[in-house]
Amino acid sequence: MEFIFYFGDVFTPVNFALLLVGTIGGLILGATPGLSPTMAVALLIPFTFQLEATQGLILLGAAYTSTVAGGAVSAILLKIPGAPANIATTLDGHAMAQKGQGAKALQLSFLSSAVGGVFGVLLLIFLTPVLAQWALAFGPSHLFWLAILGVTVIGTLDSASVVKGLLSGCIGLWLATIGFDDIMGAQRFIFHPSLGGGINIIAALIGLFAIPQVITMFAKGRLREDAEVIKVEKHPIGGAVRELMRSKRAMGIGTLTGSIIGLIPGVGGQIAGLVAYDQSKKFSPEREKFGTGHPEGLIAAESANNAMVGPSLVPLLTLSIPGSPTAAVLLGGLLIHGIFPGSDLFDNHPDVAWTFINSMLIGQVLMCIFGLYVAGLAARIATVPQSVMAAIVLGLAVFGSYSVQSSMGDVYVMASLGVMMYFLERFGFSAAPLVLGLILGPIAESNFIQGSMIATATDGLAPYFLGGALNLFLIAVVIASILYSIYMELRARRYTSKEEIMA
Repeated sequence: MEFIFYFGDVFTPVNFALLLVGTIGGLILGATPGLSPTMAVALLIPFTFQLEATQGLILLGAAYTSTVAGGAVSAILLKIPGAPANIATTLDGHAMAQKGQGAKALQLSFLSSAVGGVFGVLLLIFLTPVLAQWALAFGPSHLFWLAILGVTVIGTLDSASVVKGLLSGCIGLWLATIGFDDIMGAQRFIFHPSLGGGINIIAALIGLFAIPQVITMFAKGRLREDAEVIKVEKHPIGGAVRELMRSKRAMGIGTLTGSIIGLIPGVGGQIAGLVAYDQSKKFSPEREKFGTGHPEGLIAAESANNAMVGPSLVPLLTLSIPGSPTAAVLLGGLLIHGIFPGSDLFDNHPDVAWTFINSMLIGQVLMCIFGLYVAGLAARIATVPQSVMAAIVLGLAVFGSYSVQSSMGDVYVMASLGVMMYFLERFGFSAAPLVLGLILGPIAESNFIQGSMIATATDGLAPYFLGGALNLFLIAVVIASILYSIYMELRARRYTSKEEIMA
């Protein structure tokens, strides 16, 4: 119950102001199609440099929570998901808005998001310290395999193809070697003076997540003419609360499904929302109403994608394995402020860790309150032409990259990686495993070198890295995650082939 002692720190003037800014800004960014939560958090990281570590994490955590919930606004009123996590929301949410129940749909969306989000953060509070203590037993060989596990898990689960996901992870690992070797001081792959200090992680995050979407938005130009905002009529909040109370089954299925899926590294909110929607439909006696504007479908999807947020940070804060692409960007934010996830986080920086987690709990309540008030405004912002939004994001990307070290070299790196990622995405590659390779590469390398030194003085390299129960368990998980992804990919291909034959 240590977290209770740090609740007061959330309400200091600066911390609470940042929580409000992150919450309201995240709601508006989330409601804007084309601006994913991952990109929003990546663009915000440069603005945290002048802040203390706790303040920076409060801002990033609030933005993460609110962008996921804010994506429901455009999903309901425009039938355009603000983020992949809101795809399932469009199925019943937009149908409700078309029937003149837009206000009720928005109220149910934010209420169910808050309930699911609070449950998810409570899981984060009670699971994280236990796993962090378990992580105390980890040595260099275990940390090396954990870094490899992080790349393989998110590489195989976040991509349509296992091979392309693993290749993306390998490209990230290679990018991490650019620059001077920390141990021997040797130069590696320095083709330009801008690369002398290696790839700056912030410039890379902004380039890999923002620039491909900027190019895509410029290509689309103006928003579709038929994407008009549905007028929101007034609806009493009490009616939405009573509807939520009547939908306990959908609420429970969504919250539990989102929490469980959030604990699995690399799966993300998109899967959580779709699986919860599907399970809620199967267990409902009114399954024929799903897809026609049934509140249970909306409640299940929104409670799941926000319940996923808290648990997705459990493997990140304890084992340095992000549970989602946005959590991978948060890992970069932690490392930039000199904080390494794991037992060290709760032993040496309990004020930072618990204040950050507590702020996410309070942020869920603020998200619900402000969401109900700014939903209409956010929907109007969502109609801004894509070309204008792309110009704004491009300006933020250039400013954010330059402000890291006041260097145009970082801007060149950001632009180069962004253009490269745009073309890679056209061939089915994903940015998330590439970023994981870039972030976890130095961790894997330093622990491998440290472990090699220990191995030389003891039993040798192979027994040190391949022996012991924990090493074998981690290797087995690495192999199992790859084999499972191959099985799921082959199964999906067989299913697609059958559908084509039936058609």
